[in-house]
Amino acid sequence: MRLFYASGACSLSPHIVAHEAGIELSLQKVDLKTKTIAAEGDFLAINPKGYVPALQLDDGEVLTEGPAIVQFLADLKPEKRLAPPAGTLARYRLQEWLGYINSELHKSYSPLFRPDTPAETRAERQAYLTKRYALVEKHLSGRSYLLGENFTVADAYLFTVTNWAATVKLDLSAFANLRALQERVGARAAVKAAMRAEGLIK
Repeated sequence: MRLFYASGACSLSPHIVAHEAGIELSLQKVDLKTKTIAAEGDFLAINPKGYVPALQLDDGEVLTEGPAIVQFLADLKPEKRLAPPAGTLARYRLQEWLGYINSELHKSYSPLFRPDTPAETRAERQAYLTKRYALVEKHLSGRSYLLGENFTVADAYLFTVTNWAATVKLDLSAFANLRALQERVGARAAVKAAMRAEGLIK
């Protein structure tokens, strides 16, 4: 399988999950500005949506959208317990968190990465994110990870998105539980391996 990614982008999440599961992927780096892949040119021919991640399966099928990809990878190796079994309430809790991270956190960062975003909009998005992170902070009280004591794909996604805070100067210092989670996830061998492969750490 081939994972189309950009260093430090949301594609880091499935990259982490693959390492956690012991699934070998061929990494294909995408230039998001030009929508090109070094190896074969036009990324839009792979994913017409134009963004990462995209996972090309061995039969040529392409799966897109991070929350779908991480669950797919987790289900390939159920013994790793990266996602609760399908059909259980715990699985729907996982999907609940993936949806929250995707819609309330991930997309709210987008304007903060654009240099032409007006200061008023930037301040509003930062305030919005702070409010949304406050809910995560409260939920993490007494928990090691989002679903309790087991690391799941939701933690990989939250870790990836929250790593952007420093880049956009979003102050999360008041959230001790969130900071602890980031440190806990960042210390995992699989996370370090994925970040090292993307050139994010040495």
